[in-house]
Amino acid sequence: MENNKQKCIIFCRVSSKEQEETGYSLPAQEKYLKEYCHKKELAIDKVFKISESASGEKQRDKFGEMLKYVKDKKLKIIVCEKADRLTRNFKDMVAVDGWLRQDGERKVHLVKDSLIMHKDSRSQEKLNWGIRILFAKNYIDNLSEEVKKGQKAKIEAGWLPTKPPLGYKTVGEKGHKIHVINDEVAPHIKIMFQLYATGNYSLKKLCEVMKDKGLKSKTGKPIGKSTMHRLLLDPFYYGKMRWNDKIYQGKHKAIITEELFNKVQEKITRPINAPRYKKHLPVFKGKIKCGECGGAITWAKQKGHWYGYCNKYKPCSQKKYIRQEYLEEMILPLFDKVSPKNERVLNWLEKNLKDSFADQKEYKETQMKAYDNEFKKIGQRLEAIYEDKIDKNITLEFYNKKFEEYSETEKSIKKKIKKLNDDTIDLYKQGVAIHDLAFNAKKDYLDPKTSTEKKRDILSEIFLNFQLKDLKLATKYTPAFEFLLKWMPRLNSTFELHENGLDKEKTASQKAVRSTWLGGWDSNPRPIGYTYSCGFPQAWTISSS
Repeated sequence: MENNKQKCIIFCRVSSKEQEETGYSLPAQEKYLKEYCHKKELAIDKVFKISESASGEKQRDKFGEMLKYVKDKKLKIIVCEKADRLTRNFKDMVAVDGWLRQDGERKVHLVKDSLIMHKDSRSQEKLNWGIRILFAKNYIDNLSEEVKKGQKAKIEAGWLPTKPPLGYKTVGEKGHKIHVINDEVAPHIKIMFQLYATGNYSLKKLCEVMKDKGLKSKTGKPIGKSTMHRLLLDPFYYGKMRWNDKIYQGKHKAIITEELFNKVQEKITRPINAPRYKKHLPVFKGKIKCGECGGAITWAKQKGHWYGYCNKYKPCSQKKYIRQEYLEEMILPLFDKVSPKNERVLNWLEKNLKDSFADQKEYKETQMKAYDNEFKKIGQRLEAIYEDKIDKNITLEFYNKKFEEYSETEKSIKKKIKKLNDDTIDLYKQGVAIHDLAFNAKKDYLDPKTSTEKKRDILSEIFLNFQLKDLKLATKYTPAFEFLLKWMPRLNSTFELHENGLDKEKTASQKAVRSTWLGGWDSNPRPIGYTYSCGFPQAWTISSS
């Protein structure tokens, strides 16, 4: 008996809003249509279901999949609850109408509308169907407008109206949800940005490194190149939000600083300066430029050795090749120029750094108090001009001018407060880390166990850039190490005099060095992992083979 029944498909659609307001779910609609098919003695071949919580693109894909299925299976009947359940736009309506016109036996059952549409349907029935589609489209358009209004309101309130990127999680009740830092993932995100900012990692290599460190997507899978690229471009991580190609200030807590984010953007938008991943990456790939034409020094491997040469990006007379080993011979003495002579010098530095930065907290509190007072004054001025505007003591034009002026001042104070918080993180630890790096750089670089990536990191921390011309190497140190270049020889010399017993005024001499050394230190150091911008004005250091 079942074999004699006409086959059909059931098409169910329900919006998330309807489920919320009426409790009318997809299973309920499916049950209702199955009962209808049973009464009409129709055999159900397949059930298609769409929830409007899905994206518009997915809904269209499902509709197209359904129409293709009935054509391929040569089915004659589509059963749907109402016209607005089958389609909610005129394009899909035309597609269904075209399907009906191709075969007189094809039918669309619109159960609750009490309509059965077919090729020869009366004009009144077609009009009825068209009007219902029109109302359905109006419903969707109105729903879309309400969603956009809600999204705009949330953006203006400082919150992203969609799911946050990796490193954040959503908390709170429906309608009052906010995004907070995921403490388990956020440290990985920060490391991810810091590593890429060094310029030593391609996207592919960074994906591999972060996989080893345990970073995974929200679905538990390793991060791919395209996802990594998207994450590194997302301003959400430093406290802003991108919505419809515009940037808004967010109220969520930042994982990284704006400065670090901008460093990453410089690297990711200038791929010529970012090394492409190779299994055997040369140490100096992307790090040295030609001193004549400014082009990048290209590296090629011949008979087990890396050779660098100008790629002649612009007209250039440089033709000589240089072996990596010869280049390293020029660089290794440069490590000594910024290194503490021995562990006694290093220990003295660490002790005096700790003493020098003991008042860091007090300084920050004093500055913060001053900024808070400025902020309060601006708030009072904004309130005062608002009252004057209400009382009509000032013109609207004057109010707008002063409001804009005070608002800009308010933003400026906020930036100063943020910079103070960023700059006064534990400078003692930063200073110790820089001195440790200076002391161990040469030893670590020469260690056979040190990887190419680690060597590149060491070079990035100590040197700002390199230029090669006529087989002579010109170098610039990063600001912190430029400072060490100036004062470390003097400090080493002072300690050498003490050790040889030639300096009778040991305490006075060390105090003098300490005063000079530490007096300028707090304006120079940066955290390890920070990449410095070009343009540091100090003179070049020249080495030759």
